[in-house]
Amino acid sequence: MAETDPQEIGPDKTLLLVDDDEPFLRRLAKAMEKRGFEVETAGSVAAGKAVSTARPPAYAVVDLRLEDGNGLDVVEVLREKRPDCRVVVLTGYGAIATAVAAVKIGATDYLSKPADATDVTNALLAQSDALPPPPENPMSADRVRWEHIQRVYELCDRNVSETARRLNMHRRTLQRILAKRSPK
Repeated sequence: MAETDPQEIGPDKTLLLVDDDEPFLRRLAKAMEKRGFEVETAGSVAAGKAVSTARPPAYAVVDLRLEDGNGLDVVEVLREKRPDCRVVVLTGYGAIATAVAAVKIGATDYLSKPADATDVTNALLAQSDALPPPPENPMSADRVRWEHIQRVYELCDRNVSETARRLNMHRRTLQRILAKRSPK
């Protein structure tokens, strides 16, 4: 794990992490502190908005789907309180529509989970005109397909027939896919 040069971060090293996955939040906070950031964490949209209003950070990493709402609400507050804040949106379901929505609201970058501290740091510190380096170990195409099917299945309240209709696939085919383990 490479240490980040504190000069790269800038004079304001404040970082807000908003995620409802407590173990992930603790690990990421510890890793980002080792890289030179001054980390503050929030486990909900309400807590993220409160911190963003009281102490707007220079950097933020916000999960898209939180138990009490949408992480984009936190991004809006950050943009309002501190327009120069560099915000990275994290999500377990990487979809083009949500990426576009995040960037329109003001996110600097958008990463799919599982993202490690190096991916997050690269996205936070990337120059706006330069593309960040590609991820070291991206999800396989089979895994992305499986994640998408699982997301639609959950959104349809775990109704196989409705999910199959929305995905334009045969119900039995979908049942076979759902019965299998997730691909690597």
